[in-house]
Amino acid sequence: MSSQGHPHAITIKQNPNRVRVSFNGTVIADTTEALVLKEGPLPPANYIPRRDVQMTCLRRTDHSTHCPFKGNAAYFSVRVGDQTADNAVWTYETPIDSVAEIKDCLSFYVEKLEVSEESPEN
Repeated sequence: MSSQGHPHAITIKQNPNRVRVSFNGTVIADTTEALVLKEGPLPPANYIPRRDVQMTCLRRTDHSTHCPFKGNAAYFSVRVGDQTADNAVWTYETPIDSVAEIKDCLSFYVEKLEVSEESPEN
């Protein structure tokens, strides 16, 4: 998917790498089916299918944001042991049609969680 002609271009592509997300020593997401969303000048963001996320480690919060290009985002905090990363995960449960591929996927703040990628050759 691409909106390249738009000044705020968004592209979504399959990530060829295995993506893992960890917090406090626990893997909370592990997938070979991540999507990479590139939005204008922002850093790329991995969107991981919900089925590949340990949802038992996530707690939905009241925090929400609106993006005119993607829709309304809902947020989750991550809790593992006695550590919490507040609002560290977001999802677009009913995204705008032009980014419909990210429905049922979650993205993770790399500043709050450990996100790693491993190429298929490894």
